[in-house]
Amino acid sequence: MARKSLLLVGCLHGFSIFAVLVLVAGCAGRPKNVLLPVADTAPSSSRVEMLVTTTRSRSTNRGEMFTGERGLMPAFADITVSIPPKNVRKEGEVAWPKRLPPNPATDFATLKADELTLDAAKKWLSASVRKSPDRSVLVFIHGFNNRFEDSVYRFAQIIQDSGVQSAPVLVTWPSRGSLLAYGYDRESTNYTRNALENLFQYLARDPEVKEVSVLAHSMGNWLALESLRQMAIRNGRLPAKFKNVMLAAPDVDVDVFRSQIADMGKQHPQFTLFVSRDDRALALSRRVWGDIPRLGSIDPEQPPYKKELEANKITVIDLTKIKVSDDLNHSKFAESPQVVQLIGKRISEGQTLTDNRVGLGDQILVATTGTAAAAGNAAGLILAAPVAVVDQNTRDNYASQVGALTGPSAARKPAAKGCDAQPTTRCD
Repeated sequence: MARKSLLLVGCLHGFSIFAVLVLVAGCAGRPKNVLLPVADTAPSSSRVEMLVTTTRSRSTNRGEMFTGERGLMPAFADITVSIPPKNVRKEGEVAWPKRLPPNPATDFATLKADELTLDAAKKWLSASVRKSPDRSVLVFIHGFNNRFEDSVYRFAQIIQDSGVQSAPVLVTWPSRGSLLAYGYDRESTNYTRNALENLFQYLARDPEVKEVSVLAHSMGNWLALESLRQMAIRNGRLPAKFKNVMLAAPDVDVDVFRSQIADMGKQHPQFTLFVSRDDRALALSRRVWGDIPRLGSIDPEQPPYKKELEANKITVIDLTKIKVSDDLNHSKFAESPQVVQLIGKRISEGQTLTDNRVGLGDQILVATTGTAAAAGNAAGLILAAPVAVVDQNTRDNYASQVGALTGPSAARKPAAKGCDAQPTTRCD
């Protein structure tokens, strides 16, 4: 009798979770596939141009451009995003359109989205570097649970709000944009390591590029660190022109980070680590990865971290005391105006970042774009379910995830025709 009662309770609990998912999946979300270019109808808006390199598979939908699946070789794109003026949009905010087509006067809008050949991408980069006052490049690597358009618009916001004048290069890896695809996303970063190292090697050899900065978020830090590590091992050291590597909320095992830094050798970039001990996404990730602390949520004043950070000359920006509206506290680096401006100053002016300039007593409103790490199964679904209440992306994605749990997996979309090489193709 007791066993039957337990089974009944389990079934009812499972049904309640399923009911919640169906409910949130039906909630209205923001439009997707926003990359179809529109006319430039708002002269007062700003323009952000970026070079995109990706290991994602091409989409047949022009508004999506690239899917969350893995392509067989790197692809490139030239994208221009229009950003509404400050009196319309808060700094740190991505003003997603409420409907399509977007209105450039009030929304982020895509003005240009052209795929490029490798040679055309090189020409774009060369022209953009020549426009930079210090001939510098900023490489941004997004985190877990990001659709292609998410990474494009977030990077455009960072470029605009930071005021950085480096040539902007977005590296976007195959993420399915779902909380339940944590394992797939993690393996996709490993899939992209060689392609990112090839980009780094190309920037190192390009005599026009005088300085390279890297900004990575969440799971993107694993990709950035692994690619830098590979490059250091292959070349014997990292090039001096790689000046800054900024690690925002890194979803990286602290023990693994120790070995990555050691493998890079004594000549490594200036690392700046953004931590927040109240990062709930990383707290869940810690549970998934065997209760080993994640680098982005350590207390930098406690042993052994304080001594190790000092020994490796790693600057730490502790964002724990910043009060935010996001229950997950995972995206403070981009959505806090103070922090993103500090990043810009560090890149453009070479100023040292210190947390006493962040304004820790300020009330900073942060949109709920953070994500929790959850296993890609029913147990992970239960962990992720509360996030759907506060995370719009989660609500958008649950409809397909419920179907995936209750039926056969959707057939994987084939990669673009003609892509018969591996993603290790060199960028030179």
